[in-house]
Amino acid sequence: MSDSIAQTVAMNPHLSLDELRVVAQRKLDEQNHRPLDDFCGLSSTRVYSWLYAPFGEFAGVIINTPDDLSTSPVMRYLSLILDEAMYHGGFFKATPKGNLPTKLVKHASALLPEFAVSQYHAHISISEFAGRNEEAFNALHYTRILAEAAGIIYRRSGRYHVKKAAQKQYQTHGLHCFFLPMLEAAVTKYNWSYLDGWPEEVDLRTFWLFMLWRLQYHGSADQLANEVATAFPDFVGELPAEEHFPPMRLLSILIESRFIERFLQFWGFVTIDPKRIFAGAPVSRMVDLQPLLAQAFEFSSD
Repeated sequence: MSDSIAQTVAMNPHLSLDELRVVAQRKLDEQNHRPLDDFCGLSSTRVYSWLYAPFGEFAGVIINTPDDLSTSPVMRYLSLILDEAMYHGGFFKATPKGNLPTKLVKHASALLPEFAVSQYHAHISISEFAGRNEEAFNALHYTRILAEAAGIIYRRSGRYHVKKAAQKQYQTHGLHCFFLPMLEAAVTKYNWSYLDGWPEEVDLRTFWLFMLWRLQYHGSADQLANEVATAFPDFVGELPAEEHFPPMRLLSILIESRFIERFLQFWGFVTIDPKRIFAGAPVSRMVDLQPLLAQAFEFSSD
């Protein structure tokens, strides 16, 4: 930038300060909108928007509510919670520990065969999409937390209540009106480290749109980790280093666990085979993109 502006001044020695400011701003805008290899062809302006713009105001991204939400575990579980409350006048009793009632958990577990992820979960004891109670049922527990964070339900005096405004919305518009509020809660309010024992200070939420865009393009968890490391080297440099988990290894683990498995897969956007070893060799970590992903997110060229 300095060399370019200096050259402009040398060629136009009579430019006023205001004219020079206009030239500098134009050159800066051109640079900020230039595709960069480190960002996989995105400009720094587009990436900045994806990192810091308010939810729903991202440059070049349209987030839609899919017409059919039946393949989304999170939204199906939310419908069970809402229907149970509405049946009882807007609320239902929680367990003594403050969890969802066993009957509701049983109904949610029964939905597993209807989801694409069921092909990888033959045993309920190791499934995140079924369980004997909410504490053993991560996807349902996640949904309940999101519903509270989104302001749809709340717990008081041993009961879960659906807010009055949410009841009216549900009766008028159905489940679809909660897709965007739940998604916003998932990427802005929910703590992605909650369900694991990895470092809490590693926050991948800032990069969720960039990761989603890349994964939608190639479907490779391994390639995604490399692209994040290339695009955001300072972030990787701040990752805690341990003997058995160097920064890149930790980044790969967290992207797969927090972003792919316990975000995208919980929502029904993707599935991923949990097997990491086959015939003694590591398995390439490829993601199966589900139709719901393309229905929900539209990316335009930079």
